[in-house]
Amino acid sequence: MKYLGPNHNTETLEVRVTGRVQGVGFRAATVRQAHSLGVTGWVRNAPDGSVEVLVQGEPEQVDHMLSWLHKGPPAAKVTGVTYTQSDTQRYFDNFQQI
Repeated sequence: MKYLGPNHNTETLEVRVTGRVQGVGFRAATVRQAHSLGVTGWVRNAPDGSVEVLVQGEPEQVDHMLSWLHKGPPAAKVTGVTYTQSDTQRYFDNFQQI
């Protein structure tokens, strides 16, 4: 595991996406979008039917990813996105589905 240094310009958000977001390719599409934007972190299904996402990167990259999560892939119907800033010092090497 790598750690962020004290002078980093990295933003980390913990995001929950609700709506019709499981069983519609949301996680796979999220991985593709994250790779295209250059953000790191992970995406996973939550037991309550939502999708949880941890996004890490430069603030502008994270903003673009957050905007995309409000829409998701074509088969999804996103009804809500909530997020909180994370104070993690962990640095993620890539973005993956877990």
